[in-house]
Amino acid sequence: MAFQNILVVCVGNICRSPMAEYFLKSNCPNHHIESAGLSAMVGHPADEKAIHCMDQFNIDMRTHVAKQITASLIKQADLILVMSNNQAQHIEKQWPFAKGKVFRLGHWQGQNVPDPYKHDQAFFDESCQNIKLYVQDWIKHLI
Repeated sequence: MAFQNILVVCVGNICRSPMAEYFLKSNCPNHHIESAGLSAMVGHPADEKAIHCMDQFNIDMRTHVAKQITASLIKQADLILVMSNNQAQHIEKQWPFAKGKVFRLGHWQGQNVPDPYKHDQAFFDESCQNIKLYVQDWIKHLI
């Protein structure tokens, strides 16, 4: 199956999911990729520390605006990438039609992505490196 429409989900949609979204976009320009939050900080830009992380890879996420996950976004998605098992379970419970297309970003490594929100830059840098690594694992299955 071709995963043309990809939705990346975290909690606030200002740290982890935007970083993953922009890494995916830089590697899969022919895919439709967006992100959303389970409790999104709707209307907020990406966290400054996340922007700083992505600047190190020459990826500018200053245009990102956080949005809330919706049933419509879930229906449109061929693949939904989340940060933890708990998030996957929440989505599948809330929207049962999502079953079968929700996976952890760290699926291939068997890892969750801890939330760097309100942590120091070093924690963000580590999260960003892990997200980049996990995105690379997914790229093999997307292109």
